[in-house]
Amino acid sequence: MTDPTTYESIIRLRMGSHDAHYAGDLVDGAKCLQLFGDVATELLIWLDGDEGLFVAYDKVEFLAPVYAGDYVEARGRIVKVGNTSRRMEFEVRKVIQPVKGTPHVSAAEVLAEPIVVCRASGTCVTPKEKQRFVR
Repeated sequence: MTDPTTYESIIRLRMGSHDAHYAGDLVDGAKCLQLFGDVATELLIWLDGDEGLFVAYDKVEFLAPVYAGDYVEARGRIVKVGNTSRRMEFEVRKVIQPVKGTPHVSAAEVLAEPIVVCRASGTCVTPKEKQRFVR
């Protein structure tokens, strides 16, 4: 059996104007939680062959703003596996951002160091009868 804590799910996407919820093209922090849900689903499918259920977050930290035009990377990994519970840790990092204040509206820069914008941890559950893989 492969150690489930060695697998990491990564989703990279651009925040569009449709993601902006507040003035100044600020993206709602709930978008990070949506991405964590998608990452958790992939991890559960990989481990159990089932989407499982997200039960609870025990920690969520919003650390930096995200704006329309930013590219973010959502990452997650399983850190502990119980009979039905799967403890996970998540992080969203900003990896590309628009260059503001230039005459080039389409100017963007790849960040030398990604900016961690959100961190979280939580627990998901895959009921025994839904687990398709023998571990």
